[in-house]
Amino acid sequence: LGPGEMARYFLMVFLVRQLTVVWVVWEFERDVVEGRLSFRLLRPLDPFFEHLAAHVAERLARLPFVLLLVLLFFALFPEARFVPEVGDLLLGLGLTALAFLLRYLMQYAVAMLTFFTERAYAVEEVLFILLLFLSGTIAPLEVFPGWAQRLALLTPFPYLAYLPAAVLAGQEVEPWPGVGIMLLWGLFFLLLWRFLWWLGLRRYSGHGA
Repeated sequence: LGPGEMARYFLMVFLVRQLTVVWVVWEFERDVVEGRLSFRLLRPLDPFFEHLAAHVAERLARLPFVLLLVLLFFALFPEARFVPEVGDLLLGLGLTALAFLLRYLMQYAVAMLTFFTERAYAVEEVLFILLLFLSGTIAPLEVFPGWAQRLALLTPFPYLAYLPAAVLAGQEVEPWPGVGIMLLWGLFFLLLWRFLWWLGLRRYSGHGA
């Protein structure tokens, strides 16, 4: 990658990260520790969807500021300016939406550990370190050794930042195997969430909630 392409890639990583940031583990942990989950359970809507709606609403509020920063970046680094093709733009945004859902499922499944320990965020911090190194946030996967690339592509992390960012930046990447892996990991974390939710509610109600 040349200097302009590298700058463009990291700009798209910033954009994808802004659209996929998740903090539900801290909110859910606070609800359990402070007893507010009991009130949420009285509502007909699963807390999963309440938190999800709050995350989506925050994206809409954040979007104008993100676009202003993107315009400022193009003003400061004219060599990174480009006009994405419509197909790449739509595909990249679709992959970003999938990345957000996968990241949300991952963190929500981790949040279920709050039923068994009050420090579920510690597990999330370990996953975040892996996310930084394996998602292409620190450097594109192209600069990794071949064995590290193959190992990273088996995990969910490259599809949370690298894949949508590379597509948005107009790089030559094959997105469709990644989509399949994202769906498989999404199914895994979905089942893990439901299983831990079932176990956790039994434990939570057993403590008098």
